[in-house]
Amino acid sequence: MKKSLSNKQRYIIAGAIAFWGFVFIGSGVTMTMMDTPVKETKTEFKVVQKRVANMKSNEIRLKTMEQEINQPISVNIKDYLENANDIEDKIINQLKLDTSMVNVNQAGTYTYTVTYKKKTFNGTFTIKEKPLPNMVLTLKNLNLELGSTLSTDIQNYVNEPLTDEVKKNISLDLSKVNTAQAANYQYTVTYNGRLYTGTITIFAPQKVEETKPTTPTTEEECIKANGTWDSTKTPSCTLPEKK
Repeated sequence: MKKSLSNKQRYIIAGAIAFWGFVFIGSGVTMTMMDTPVKETKTEFKVVQKRVANMKSNEIRLKTMEQEINQPISVNIKDYLENANDIEDKIINQLKLDTSMVNVNQAGTYTYTVTYKKKTFNGTFTIKEKPLPNMVLTLKNLNLELGSTLSTDIQNYVNEPLTDEVKKNISLDLSKVNTAQAANYQYTVTYNGRLYTGTITIFAPQKVEETKPTTPTTEEECIKANGTWDSTKTPSCTLPEKK
């Protein structure tokens, strides 16, 4: 027969059960509380990380600009910014571009400015010559009569056909040619950085001496020369005077 528990034993057992129940419930609550903050912290970290990655430096850095002569210049401020994607639109809208010192019709290096509030940034703008057609020239060796006038048309000195664009960029030097004195002279042509040399010969025209016609000695020859035959004179043929 089972022995019945005393009241003291019953209190001890009930207390033990209550204690372990409290421990188990507390452990479950604690684990739940630990899981929730970890999850929230991880989410906040992602948000902060994304926000930092999307931040723009707003540092203004200008490009070194370059274009060919006689071309229109851009008025879009973004074309002058090296890091336009790293600057907020509201700041770009406040930038002021000044290209008034750039002469697009003359080759050279100029300065342009971009102003933001009270600060001015300087950039460089280069206007370069348009590349010329790459061609090799051959010059003519000319023979001119003493006292001739030298032509200024470059085509008269170059064998190859020349376009108007090429003609405008050719330099002709005839300074060493003296048409008042017979001799051989050199002239030069410069194109696209190359120097060409040709020769001009100034010559004196040869004098042609007039030969007097011989007087016919027979009546037959006299008549052929349209002369008048006179048998009483020596010579007996008179030729007509030249007009």
